[in-house]
Amino acid sequence: MNPVPEPEASPGEESAPAAATAELTVEPAVEPAVEPTAELGRIGRRRRRRGVRTARRGRRRTYFWRAVIGVFVLLIGYVGVTLVPYLTAPGTDPLNARVAEWARDHDMSMIVTWLENETYSPPATGGKLDAGQLAQLKARSETATGDEAGARPKLKLAPADRPADITPFAAGAVPGEGVFSPAVIGPLGNPIVETAALRPDPDHTSNLAYVAWLNQRALRFTLQPGYQQPGGTWNEPDYLSSDVLPRLVATWNGGFKVDPDDAMGGFYEDGHEAVPLVDGKAAEVFYQDGTLKIGQWGRDLTMSPDVSAVRENLNLLVDKGAVTVGPMDGSGADWGYTIRGWYYIARSGVGMTANGDIVYVGGTELSVYTLANLLKAAGAVYGMELDINPDWTSFMTYNGLQDPQHPAAQKLWDFDQPSDRYFSPSDRDFVTVHAR
Repeated sequence: MNPVPEPEASPGEESAPAAATAELTVEPAVEPAVEPTAELGRIGRRRRRRGVRTARRGRRRTYFWRAVIGVFVLLIGYVGVTLVPYLTAPGTDPLNARVAEWARDHDMSMIVTWLENETYSPPATGGKLDAGQLAQLKARSETATGDEAGARPKLKLAPADRPADITPFAAGAVPGEGVFSPAVIGPLGNPIVETAALRPDPDHTSNLAYVAWLNQRALRFTLQPGYQQPGGTWNEPDYLSSDVLPRLVATWNGGFKVDPDDAMGGFYEDGHEAVPLVDGKAAEVFYQDGTLKIGQWGRDLTMSPDVSAVRENLNLLVDKGAVTVGPMDGSGADWGYTIRGWYYIARSGVGMTANGDIVYVGGTELSVYTLANLLKAAGAVYGMELDINPDWTSFMTYNGLQDPQHPAAQKLWDFDQPSDRYFSPSDRDFVTVHAR
C-alpha cells in the first residue's frame, strides 16, 4: 500500500525543522553578557597601579641623581675651597708638592702614599759614578789644592779653620771624593763655608752625598719661621728680604712639620712658643750673639735669656759622637714616613763638631743610618735629621759678600727646589747664615 504523500510546501515556505536549522546557522552563539563597567574598572585600576609604580621609580631615580649631583657639587666645592689656598700660596713649592700637602692635611694620606708608591723606584746598588760626577769631584779636588787654573792662590788655609777631609765609605779610590773645597770666602780671605761630596755608603756607589762645613767663629745663624710652619707673626720674615741679603752666605731647610706634630718637638722664637718644646728631643738652638748649638733639649741645651730661637726635630742621630740608629731603622714615625717605606730617600741633617763648627749633610738616596754615619764622618759629635723627601731638602750658598743687593744662589747638589727658593715667602721654616 502506498504511503500517503506529504503535502508539498508552498514556495518560500519551509518546514519547521528546516527553519530551525536555518536560524541556527544564521545567528551565531552568543556568550553570556559581561558588565562593561566592571571590566573597565579592572583595567583602569591596573593602569593606575602601573602609573603609580612608574612614578615611584621616576621619583627614586630623580632622588638618586639629585643625591649624586649634590655629593659631586659638595665634593667639588670642598676641594675648591680647601685646595685653592694651597695652589695659590706664595713660594716655589711645585704643584705635586702642594697637592700632596693638601691631601695629607685633609686625611687623604693613604691616597698620596699609594700614588707615591706607584711612581717610586728604589736606588740601584753597585755601579759607578758617571762622567759628570767624576768631573765634579775632580774639580773640587783641584779647587781645594789650588791646582786648577784660576784657583785662589792667596787663600788663608789655616789648619784650625778647615775641616778634615772625609774618608770614603765605598771601595776604590776616586779622585776628589770626600775632599773639602772652598765654597764661600770670608772677608779675611779664608774659607768660611766648604763643601765635599762622596759616595754615601759601600753599596750605593753610583750616586753622591754632599757635606757642607760652616766656620762657627766667622758666621751668624738665624731661624726664619715659615708662614705655615709654624705660622703666626714673627719678627723674622719668611723670605730673604732686602734686610737679610747683605753678607748672606748660606741657607738650609728646616725640619718636619710642627703642626701637625710630625717633628715630635716644638718651636720657640721671639720669646714665645708656637709649639711647646719637649725635653729629650734633638734641637737647633740659636743664640742672641748669632751662634748655633745642636744637642738634646733639656740635657745639653736649656732655656736661658740669651736663647733667641729653638727648632726641635725628632731624636738625635749622633749623640756624644756615637751613632744612635742602626741599619734597619727606616720609615716610620721616629724618622719620617717615606715612599713605600724604603730606607733610601732624599734626606738632610745638621750637626755640630767638637770645636763648635756646623756640618750639613744632604743627598737624594740616603737612609737614616747612612745620614747618621755621614754626619759623624764629617766630624759631628751631635747630629739630627732635618726634613726629608725630594720636595723639601735644600742647601744653597750665596755671594752676599760680593753682591749684597742681588746675591746669586748656588745649589749644593741638584735637588728639586729652585736655587731661589727663599727669595719668595716660604711655607716652612729655614735657616739663614751670614758672615760676621
